[in-house]
Amino acid sequence: MDIQTGIRWMELFNEKIQQEKDYLTQLDTPIGDSDHGNNMSRGMAHVVKAIDTQSPDSLEELLKLVTTTLLSKVGGASGPLYGSAFMGMLKTYQGDGSSWGKVLQGGLESIQKRGKAEVGDKTMIDVWAPVVQATENEQLRDEVIDEAVEATKPLKAKKGRASYVGERSIGHIDPGAYSSALLFHAMLEAEAEQ
Repeated sequence: MDIQTGIRWMELFNEKIQQEKDYLTQLDTPIGDSDHGNNMSRGMAHVVKAIDTQSPDSLEELLKLVTTTLLSKVGGASGPLYGSAFMGMLKTYQGDGSSWGKVLQGGLESIQKRGKAEVGDKTMIDVWAPVVQATENEQLRDEVIDEAVEATKPLKAKKGRASYVGERSIGHIDPGAYSSALLFHAMLEAEAEQ
């Protein structure tokens, strides 16, 4: 990924978040505290504004800017988790940016370190893990992302606020998994435009 694709990725992610803000809130209402849509909307608006004003000229600078903006501007669990994801991607990119799959893997590991969630816990990890694997195998498609989101529906939440409602979390799509899907759909779109 180059800097232009990276910036386009963040622009498209912001557009999707703004369009799906109400749906994210709807997903977060029965099993969370109804703030995921608003938090992500506010955070991504700040990210796009920061990109406009600071004009990062390398992917490293962009990842750093996204990390600091999300950590400082997004409340709830979203800011720390997404901020950690981009921080992990940044560190991996600085260490070995040769493979985008490895960079995403760095993001996944950073989220897991922060949230202590595993695959099957009904969190954003349930989308990140299959996406990382598919990217490494050069088989990431929109269908892979959508299937990963749908797969969170029958799960019982074991982490985060959704775990407080126990059995009642079954039958709902995880909001963090859904916003992560928007992130990866935006990534595929940005890459396709190049």
